[in-house]
This record gives sequence, C-alpha cells and structure tokens, in this order.
Amino acid sequence: MTDQAVEADGSELPPGDRRPAVTERHFLGRTRELKDLLADIERAGLDTLTGRKAPRARVLLIAGRPGSGRTALAEELVREVADRYADGVLRARLSEPDGTPVPTERTARELLTALGLPTPPGAGEDELGQAVREALRERRVLLLLDDAVAADQVDAVLPETPDCLVVAVSEGPLTGITDVRPCIPGGLDTKSAQELLTRYTGSVRITVDPRAAEVLVEECAGHPASLVLAGGWLAARPKAAVADLAKQLRARNDEGPPAARVFRLSYEGLPNAARRTLRLLSLAPAGLVDPHTASALAGCSVEDAHGTLDDFAALGFLRRMDSPLPRYAVPGCLLPLLRALAEDQDRPAELQLARARMLERTVRLLQSCRAITETDSPQAREKLAGLPRALRFPSPRAAEDWLRTWQPALLAAARHAVADGGLDTLARRLMAALVRAMVAHFGTRAAAPELYGIHRLVLDVAERRNLPRERAAALLNLADLDAQTGRTAEALARYRAALDAGREARDPYATGRAMESVGGAHQELGDYDRAADWYGRALAQRLARDERADAARLYGRIATVHTYAGRYAEALRNWRAAAAEHRRYGDVAAHARALSELARIQEYAGRPEESLRTGQEALEWAQRAEDVRLQAALRLRLADTLEHLGDPASARLHREVAERLRGEECQDRVIAPNQDTKAYEIRSASDED
Repeated sequence: MTDQAVEADGSELPPGDRRPAVTERHFLGRTRELKDLLADIERAGLDTLTGRKAPRARVLLIAGRPGSGRTALAEELVREVADRYADGVLRARLSEPDGTPVPTERTARELLTALGLPTPPGAGEDELGQAVREALRERRVLLLLDDAVAADQVDAVLPETPDCLVVAVSEGPLTGITDVRPCIPGGLDTKSAQELLTRYTGSVRITVDPRAAEVLVEECAGHPASLVLAGGWLAARPKAAVADLAKQLRARNDEGPPAARVFRLSYEGLPNAARRTLRLLSLAPAGLVDPHTASALAGCSVEDAHGTLDDFAALGFLRRMDSPLPRYAVPGCLLPLLRALAEDQDRPAELQLARARMLERTVRLLQSCRAITETDSPQAREKLAGLPRALRFPSPRAAEDWLRTWQPALLAAARHAVADGGLDTLARRLMAALVRAMVAHFGTRAAAPELYGIHRLVLDVAERRNLPRERAAALLNLADLDAQTGRTAEALARYRAALDAGREARDPYATGRAMESVGGAHQELGDYDRAADWYGRALAQRLARDERADAARLYGRIATVHTYAGRYAEALRNWRAAAAEHRRYGDVAAHARALSELARIQEYAGRPEESLRTGQEALEWAQRAEDVRLQAALRLRLADTLEHLGDPASARLHREVAERLRGEECQDRVIAPNQDTKAYEIRSASDED
C-alpha cells in the first residue's frame, strides 16, 4: 500500500531507486519517535550481549496503519543516517496498493537492478534472494523496505552483515525476525498538526480560532492523512471556518475512523462527474495515475483529466510524484474507500468498460512508443500520423523516458488484465505491444527479465483460452530465455511442449522452429545423435516448404553436430549441401562461410590439398561479398595449411595480408562503434507473440 506521506516530501521514487528522496517540505513532529529509532541503531543487540558477532543487519521496524505517516517517518530516518552508509540507500515496496504481497522474486530483481547487477530471466526467488544477500555482504547499505506484509519478505533479502541497516515499514509486528522493537507512530502533536493545516488554509483561520483548530486536530486524531484531507476541504472553501469542519466531523462519529469520515465529507462536496472520476481511479494499475489513464477511465479529454487530477491533488485525494512527467499516486489508505464506493455506485459493466478503455489507451501509447523508433519505415510514419496528437511522442528519447518511467505500472496493468479473466483479448494485445516496445527501446537482452514474466502471462492466457498457436509462441520465447541462462533441460522440456502446441495449431513456423530448437538443446547437452535427428526433421519440413535459406542453415547445423561427434564424412556432405543451397538462392556471404567451414572439416579429415583448394574458393567468394573478417580468417587458415604442405613463403604472405585486413576491420569498428553485428542463428518468435 502507498502511505500518505505528508510529514516529509510528497514524492515517491521508483522501486529500487538509490537516489535520496527529494525534500519539498520540511518534516513535521515525530521528535520522540526519531530519537528512539536513532537510539535503537546504537543499541546493543542480543548477539552482542551474548558475546557473539551479529550475523545479520539490524532491523528497525516502524509499524502503523496506512496514512499514519509511517513511510514519511521512515524516509526522514533514512535522510538523517544515510551518510553513514557509503554504498547508498536501496528502496523496495513489498506489497501492491491493494495489499497483495509482492513476490520475493520481483523485489530481489528490483534491488539487483538498482545495484547494477544482472538478473537472470526466469531465476527463482531463492536464487535471486541469495544473489541479493551476497551482493550486500561486501557493501554498507541502508535498505528501506516499505509496506512489508510478512516477516519472510524481509528475511528473504536481509543482508548477512552487521554493516548494513534495514528500515522496515509494516502494519503490524514482523514475527519471526529476532531482536526487533517496533516503533509505533501515533497522531501528530497539536502544534505540528496545526502547522500542517496551515499549509492548506493559511495562518489566519488557524490563529483566529485556535480552540477550533485543536478540536479539528482531535477529531482527526492527529492522523496525517486525515489532516491533509481536512486541509484540502478548507482550502477549497475559503469562507468556511475551521469550527464548521470540526462540527461536521463530530456529527459523523458513527461513520468510521477519522480518515474515512473526512474523506466522505470531502468526496460528497465534489460534482457528480468528479466523484465518478475519483472512484474510477481505484482501477489504476499499481495505484499510479497520469492524465492519459484518467482520460481513458473517465472518457474525457487528456487536458480535462489533467486539470481534474491537479484538483484532486489539491484536495488530498492524490499525491503528486517527483517526475518530469505528470504522475500521481492514489494514497493506500484511500484505495479501499474508493473501491468500496465504485462497487456500490457503479455497475460492474461500467467498471469493466472503464478498464477496457484504459487498456486500449495503453496499447495505443505502446504502439506509438514503438513506432517512433522506426524512423525509416513509411508504414510507421503513416501509423504515427494517424494517431491523435495526444498519443504521439515528440522524439524517441521522450518515448523511452515514458516507457522507463511507467514500466512498473505497465507490467502491473498486464498482470491485472490477465488476472481479470474477462479482458483476455485486450490483455493479449497489451502484452504484445509491451514486448515490442521494450525490445525496440531496451533490446531483448536488457529487457529479458521483464519479458520472461510477460511471456508467462501470455502462456496463462493461451492455456486458459485454449489458444495453441499463442501457447507455442509463449513456450518458445520462455524456452529461449531458459536456454540463454543455462537452464538447458528446462528449455528442452518447453521446446517439446511448444512442438506439441504447434502441431495442434497446424502452425508450420512454430513446429519447424520448435524442432530446430529441440535439436539445439540436445546439442548443448552433448547428445549429438539426437541433435542431428531433430535437425534432420526440421530440415525435411523446410525442404518440403521450399524454404531454401532455412534449409541451408539447417544443413550447416547438422554438419556442426556431426563434426562434434567426429563423423567428418557426414559433416562434409552436409556442408557441401549448405554451400549449394546458399549459392542457389544467391547469398554470397553465406556461401563463402559454408565453403570456409567445408575447408576446415577437410583439414580435420586429413585432406590438406582439398582443404587448400576449397579455402581458396571460399576466399574468392568472401572477396565478392566484401566480408573483411572472413577474408582475414580464411587467409590465416590458408597459411596454416600451406605450412603443413611445406610452402612457408606463401604462408607468410597470407599472414601479412590477414594482419592488414584485421587492422582495417578494427579501424572500421572505431569509426562505427554502434553498428550491430549480425546474428546468424535465428531465435526470434512469430509476429503474433
């Protein structure tokens, strides 16, 4: 849940951000609590008292209900002691806005990313938790864990060194973590509470009737979230007296705790349209809202939505976030109230329609975000021109900044859409658009951890809706990521499942891709006979469909596994077939590479004269293809062969030319350092994924 952070700054950093929070307003009250917490840092723990060295970091617990200012108190403590921790501050939120615990896997990924460490896609929570603990073992870090639901969430990432400090925020005690004394913040003292009200009302209305201000503070129980809402109510009614508000709250004593009473009073003063918009904000993923989200939910223009959100922030219903983009957070203490109102006053069909509009808007934004990276594509330019101006990004950098900023909310939107079960078509479109946008801006390797989670969601929907083609695509993508991280056995099982799904869907792309990948997994496991068999099955399908380029590649893969197995005759036969296929469809560079491999196998097989002739032919084709790297490699191989045949002078000449070519290639790389290197092994999924 998101706290109403009113005692410190009103902003929130993304999960795992190591930057110190930006202070916009000075901290109010909590002098005693801060003093106790600072003293608790220095207090000798149970291990020290028994003469043992503390094996783990000290945990300070701040316990209180949402809206009590517990997160603000934690942030203020962090600000006061952050300079003691040379490796900075790490932050993570351990529950969703609705109170659902965040999986340890996701928390660990956020922390590892903040530390600049790799997060293998598909790794389990035990592996990732251990990686976090090992990373922190040699660091001096202050770790702020907000909204912890259970002790095992904290324990999973608890540093195993006394040099670190953990500040945990929770609604109750964390039973199971030893030597923790909770600090329970009560209401603000009267002076601090009145100063908070003054920020909204100005000093006059407070100083002219200090007794009424004291009564109002009592009615709000010094609760920071309640005081913010009360201040917003008074600010919107400059002619209302503080005593009027205190009187109305007293008349509502039977309507629940202070936050609920002042919220309902302020809510009832809104116009009907604003009430409806506010209720619908409870549908926002991760409790994060921007003008586009509000516009889609309420069915109004982006400009009107932006103005409404600013009005809500002034009333205390939302909190502005520290971001170059307009971003707002729904306070966690208000989310249950808004959800209850939405369920009571809006029909389920209306709420589902609002969700659908929000997802549709998100899909279009993601499509725009991706399209702006395709500056050379006429189709992309035409697609962008057809979008409303509000959905266009001014530049690729602006699109990337938006995607990076909103990534947590976008991933949450995908999870919620899949969990909903009634919007699977939109959920599938959202996940496809999200994958394409992330790959376009971040690259497949950098986005792999997030892509793994998205592909698992795609698989869930495909299995629920019995969509074998999409099931095959999701399984292929998951298996690829498993293979890249060394989980070859898991990848093999998924490739086989993808093959079954592809056959069920009668999808030749999926079945061919799966058979080839099964062969690749067996090759990685060292089972060359099975690898050759599966490559042969894939080859038969490619030949039957007259897919010559893919067939040529498969001839090469079959030749490779025969080489590993020492079957040089079979390897030579398949490399000759590969070279013939490449030449037949006119790929000069691929033909040169196939001849190069053929020459290498001939040398392995003890046929140096044949290897020399084939190598010279490969060199001629490499020169036609202007492949400098291959030319250099071929000349070095020819030099080795010539020395073996007793011609050192010719060998020396080839080596000199090879060195010159390699120097030219290095110079070209310096001139164009960002030029991508071609990958010859196909690992892409179908466009439908």
